[in-house]
Amino acid sequence: MTTAEPRVQLITQHRFGGPDVLEVEEHPRPEPGPGQVLLRVHAAAVGPADRPARSGAAPLFGEPPFTLGHDVSGEIEEMGPGVTRFRTGDEVFGRIDGGGHATHVTAPAGHFAAKPAGLDHAHAAAAPTAVLTAWRALIDIARVGPGSRVLVRAAAGGTGHVAVQLAAVEGAHVVGAARAEDHAFLRDLGADALVDDTAGDLAELVHDIDAALDPVGGDRAPSLLDTLRPDGILLCCVPSDLGLSPEDAEARGLRFALVPDTPSGDLLARAAPLLADRRIRVHVTATLPLADAARAHALAEEGRARGVVVLVPHP
Repeated sequence: MTTAEPRVQLITQHRFGGPDVLEVEEHPRPEPGPGQVLLRVHAAAVGPADRPARSGAAPLFGEPPFTLGHDVSGEIEEMGPGVTRFRTGDEVFGRIDGGGHATHVTAPAGHFAAKPAGLDHAHAAAAPTAVLTAWRALIDIARVGPGSRVLVRAAAGGTGHVAVQLAAVEGAHVVGAARAEDHAFLRDLGADALVDDTAGDLAELVHDIDAALDPVGGDRAPSLLDTLRPDGILLCCVPSDLGLSPEDAEARGLRFALVPDTPSGDLLARAAPLLADRRIRVHVTATLPLADAARAHALAEEGRARGVVVLVPHP
């Protein structure tokens, strides 16, 4: 009698398109290679990179089929050769290079950090990309601190609402740009001033900014340069053609930088205490079963959701 091959469920797509292209399939359970862990996924976020990858606007994984999902939280079931930083059974969270919308996934151990104490898996899964992006932008690149004036565009979104809190923790004066209905939410997170980014050009509403963070990109991003004071910096998170370059900004006495989004368990470990003691609170918009991935994507793309939508493979 042969033992049945272990199987996993995952969300895949066989063509580019809208949320309706996503479907559930069963595949053999992956085995961790050298330096990797096998993670039993307890929660996986629908992140900002998933929509363009799914639609083909930014084909991060080449041609379908592939599985989306960069931000995950779960339990280590198995370790590959050479892994020493974790043990089987450890609860971890991290940003990986895709494949997280599944019941199990393999990824390098270095992509993960210990899940912050007291944080459930849904909120841990919602954190990695937002925390990594905000930390690199505001602390590593812009070096904001007391006295800095920080503008966060799309401030109620997944990355934006974390950036507002991190800037506030660092002592900066934080201006949040969001719809008026989100202002109370952002004030509770530590924003000092709020503007309605649907009411007109932000450059007409906000001035003398040291660091402007734009998590969403698009044709409105270049106008954020006009909110900056001399030597201020515009930090963009979307590596698309914005019609901007560091040289263009420098010619105006300003700075411009693209924020990297690579995984880093070490950086997440540095930020974990802020999540554990709730100096940074990650807002989960909704949690949905893995089989409802299409609905989760549609909800995340409505453009009105605060925080992050999360899939739960093991309800």
